[in-house]
Amino acid sequence: MRKPRAAVGSGHRKQAASQEGRQKHAKNNSQAKPSACDGLARQPEEVVLQASVSSYHLFRDVAEVTAFRGSLLSWQKMRWTWTGGHMLKWPTLQDLASASLEEVNQLWAGLGYYSRGRRLQEGARKVVEELGGHMPRTAETLQQLLPGVGRYTAGAIASIAFGQATGVVDGNVARVLCRVRAIGADPSSTLVSQQLWGLAQQLVDPARPGDFNQAAMELGATVCTPQRPLCSQCPVESLCRARQRVEQEQLLASGSLSGSPDVEECAPNTGQCHLCLPPSEPWDQTLGVVNFPRKASRKPPREESSATCVLEQPGALGAQILLVQRPNSGLLAGLWEFPSVTWEPSEQLQRKALLQELQRWAGPLPATHLRHLGEVVHTFSHIKLTYQVYGLALEGQTPVTTVPPGARWLTQEEFHTAAVSTAMKKVFRVYQGQQPGTCMGSKRSQVSSPCSRKKPRMGQQVLDNFFRSHISTDAHSLNSAAQ
Repeated sequence: MRKPRAAVGSGHRKQAASQEGRQKHAKNNSQAKPSACDGLARQPEEVVLQASVSSYHLFRDVAEVTAFRGSLLSWQKMRWTWTGGHMLKWPTLQDLASASLEEVNQLWAGLGYYSRGRRLQEGARKVVEELGGHMPRTAETLQQLLPGVGRYTAGAIASIAFGQATGVVDGNVARVLCRVRAIGADPSSTLVSQQLWGLAQQLVDPARPGDFNQAAMELGATVCTPQRPLCSQCPVESLCRARQRVEQEQLLASGSLSGSPDVEECAPNTGQCHLCLPPSEPWDQTLGVVNFPRKASRKPPREESSATCVLEQPGALGAQILLVQRPNSGLLAGLWEFPSVTWEPSEQLQRKALLQELQRWAGPLPATHLRHLGEVVHTFSHIKLTYQVYGLALEGQTPVTTVPPGARWLTQEEFHTAAVSTAMKKVFRVYQGQQPGTCMGSKRSQVSSPCSRKKPRMGQQVLDNFFRSHISTDAHSLNSAAQ
């Protein structure tokens, strides 16, 4: 246990001495390969940040940084079981660049964040067509030259693929750093985000940056999780200020700690520390290390409603269903869906609008066959969308053989491998549940739990196989971190 600082002035002197030591270290090694600590000292923005916050939230000397690196990399080595030899659909940039957007969307279908698949292909095409097939090799050029590549993605690629000593901060790493340095403020705020990037750059191992960054992300995904973290399995528990705070509070609560505790605490230079727990949300004994960090309350997704119809007709290879393609921008860009319209306030207007949309793609249709089947609720990252599901089966009439561009008829088997969203697969399950001879159960039972029979999709299987060999993912941790 460290001795407490008696006053703010003492903290000033220690922080100044620590900063002076880092400056001397950088000077003595100016001819050698620069380390992450030296790089941090040369960045003006981060120097200002270090001067404006208590050193309690920093790594103040090389020994702490070295211990953190060594412990994390040793832990990763014990867990690493990479086998290699995976078969990926597009093993090279040239392969991905030559693929169609339809193929990319088809593989990505069901994984969420659909724009990422499109961005991957756009980036591959730019490298092949405009950069002579040469991939940018630094975080700076990756972010500048490739569409959709932000600071985190650029740092991850540069460190893992090209060995650049640059830190990364995703949701998992942010949580680890906040707990290790007892940062309780909202990590999405500008000040805290800058501080976390500074810490990540200071900690990244210059000799093994890719391994270090992957280990930090894995630690947050599997051990330092949002809820119920496995502190006893954490390789950096001894360096974790959040854990030290828990032990201190437990001793205080039990009465075993009397007088002035021999524990280091934050001593901000002036006023309230902007990295500590906010005054409005003091320490909660029941949360333990989960006190760090406290996130700002998220805005609830906006609610929208839509009416969609599964239009079916007989075909030579079995029943066919009509799909239309969404615009190339916006929500679910480029994916296929059942014909849909915005929800109307009255049933009569709704049926009229939906029938007009169907006829726009398939020609004259019998309005009396249009049936309302139920509803499906699906939440995207920022939209809660309620689909009123309709069905229309064309029987006893000549099948529609030609459709305008942007529409097509698919068999049920083709539908399940097409570039459609999870929401549309939920809609189709509701439709199937209403057809004679199916075993989908009652009308309402399938609407209430449309995900109960979800099967792994082709794109999900590829990603699962890629990561399963070396990462044991805690359920639901990935989505909550990214969003």
